[in-house]
Amino acid sequence: MGIRVSSQWLPAPLRSFAPALVIAAISLTVFPVPAGVVVEGLIVGLLIAMLAVGMALVYRANRILNFAQGELGTAPTVLTVCLVTYAGWNYLLALTVGLVGSLLLGALVELAVIRRFSRSPRLILTVATLGLAQFLSLGAIFIPMIWGKRPTTFQVHFPLSFHFTIAPIVFSADYLVAVIVAPLAMLAVAALLRFTSIGIAVRASAESRDRASILGVPVMRLQTVVWAIAALLSFTSVFLQATIGGLPLISALNLTVLLSALAALTLGNLTDLPAVAVSAVAVGLLQEGVNWHYPSNPEMVEPILALVIVGSLLIRKVSSSRADQDQSSSWSMADEIRPVAPELRALPIVRTAQWGGALIVAGTVLTLPLWLGVGDQIKATAAIVFVIITMSAVVLTGWAGLVSLGQMSFAGFGAAVAAYATQHWNLDLSLTLLLAGLVGTVVAVLVGLPALRLRGFFLAVTTLAFALAASAYLLNVQHFSWVPDPSSVVTRPKLFGGLGLTSERSYFYVCLGVLVLTVVGVRGIRRSRAGRVLLALRENERAAQAFGVNVVRAKLTAFAISGFLAALGGCLLVELLGGFSPSTYAPEQSFVIFTAAVVGGLGSLLGAGLGALYLEGGQWWLPGPQWQTLASASGVLLVLMIIPGGLGGLVFRVRDAGLRLVASRRRIPAPVTVAEPAGAPAAGGGS
Repeated sequence: MGIRVSSQWLPAPLRSFAPALVIAAISLTVFPVPAGVVVEGLIVGLLIAMLAVGMALVYRANRILNFAQGELGTAPTVLTVCLVTYAGWNYLLALTVGLVGSLLLGALVELAVIRRFSRSPRLILTVATLGLAQFLSLGAIFIPMIWGKRPTTFQVHFPLSFHFTIAPIVFSADYLVAVIVAPLAMLAVAALLRFTSIGIAVRASAESRDRASILGVPVMRLQTVVWAIAALLSFTSVFLQATIGGLPLISALNLTVLLSALAALTLGNLTDLPAVAVSAVAVGLLQEGVNWHYPSNPEMVEPILALVIVGSLLIRKVSSSRADQDQSSSWSMADEIRPVAPELRALPIVRTAQWGGALIVAGTVLTLPLWLGVGDQIKATAAIVFVIITMSAVVLTGWAGLVSLGQMSFAGFGAAVAAYATQHWNLDLSLTLLLAGLVGTVVAVLVGLPALRLRGFFLAVTTLAFALAASAYLLNVQHFSWVPDPSSVVTRPKLFGGLGLTSERSYFYVCLGVLVLTVVGVRGIRRSRAGRVLLALRENERAAQAFGVNVVRAKLTAFAISGFLAALGGCLLVELLGGFSPSTYAPEQSFVIFTAAVVGGLGSLLGAGLGALYLEGGQWWLPGPQWQTLASASGVLLVLMIIPGGLGGLVFRVRDAGLRLVASRRRIPAPVTVAEPAGAPAAGGGS
């Protein structure tokens, strides 16, 4: 509300730029810099603007966050640089190949991946972009190998010898090209949207896809155009960045760049392209100002940008447009797992299958340490821990419909507190687990306060901003002395005062016991009134409130339970590893946890286990990071395309198919699950 009031002094056409003007004024006042740094900040902002505008275009077309926006331009940029550096191609010819390649890549991504999810919940499509980002980054890693080179820092300069100085920065021709090309690229996009029939149709489909389709607008074809333009803007931004400062070693997600683009998006109200572009320039100015004042602490940029994102979302006017309503209602994708009907559950063959399967699984897990080496025992124990953390995402997103991309930051706080308690207070492991869980509960509730106003996509952005701020600042020993030093050793404490846990086998069984107790507790919550309230909140918040549900309490309860579980896993993990390493709880790992929950299936705890084992197991047991990334990226995309309910949903569909076969052979006229409607056809009654 504050921004809208403070912008009344501006002319109406400029009011959408008020947040950007406020950020620029704060930057110049709080972080004053020389003129040369101001100019450099404006140029950096122009490069961010192209990424942010591309993300805004995709958001308008699909109502999702495209986490692969930067990677759409990275692969063509690496190809262009390799053609110039290794193949000796002419600069302009290689650049032309990169431009055309980015357009084709954007169109191919939309046709092969995005279009497959046209009728899927927006959550599914957003997760698909995470897998897509990994897949594209993997392709960029393999491109230099065509010439027998290893991935490294890529840089190529514009073939023009030209320099000018604005103290204290010396600007090369690369900066001049960026100043000219970036505004022209965004003006070209604006002209396309405003003055051409394609642009008018794109804007119409962004307002209402269904209405545009009824009027004969080729919505899918226009969506391909939007993704091609977004890829072209990404390539232009990444390539210009490669000419100025070099393209750093490729990773799956460049979260600092993503955070800058998200800050511009939120300041620009996500769909206002001119406001997004101007906001990006203001963010670039702020970023360079912070870097100038904290040259030895570049991570200070991330918590400040996180504050910008959270603040802009909290004071953002909640839209009531049809598009936003459609978007917010489509975030739920957790299929509820139905229990077996009593008529079938009582059959000897069904009971034998249930108990036999349970005994096989239990026997395999219990004997696992006996035929594993010490190294593999550690990996198996870590897998158990990550199952617990993934369960926290199932509770929060699968049950309550509150999307979080910061679960590993909750685990990080639990781990830091556990390491401190172990080192300085010599607490028993049981008390350490309880303390860590309570701290995780408090932190999660504080992070969940924006959930009282935000939902869906906007809450996901808030939790991601918190994860980045926690990793860069809140859990950094340089800023807070209580955070354990990564170089210090955490000696594993005893359990219940006398049970030593020095061997990895004994600690495996302790973590397994905690997992069993956690599953029992979470299942009890699910069957209680609190669990039913969370599910009602996910399905229809307004209807739940009409029936007397305290929405505020329910949302904060979901965050509290989720934070406790995640911190519990963080405590077990830090004791397993014998030290606190911030990279273990980095924001990238939050993406892994969230993706694991969706791949496994948000509707069941079994899905949490299967998803965590698939993704984490691939990272630990596949040889080399390339194969690990390939398994993660391709697995995510294939699972989402073929079995949207996740691996857990697939298991239960196989179960239901077997139950229908049993019911059909025994001619039992009853549904196979208790939640099927009374009028459902009998299991064995026909087609």
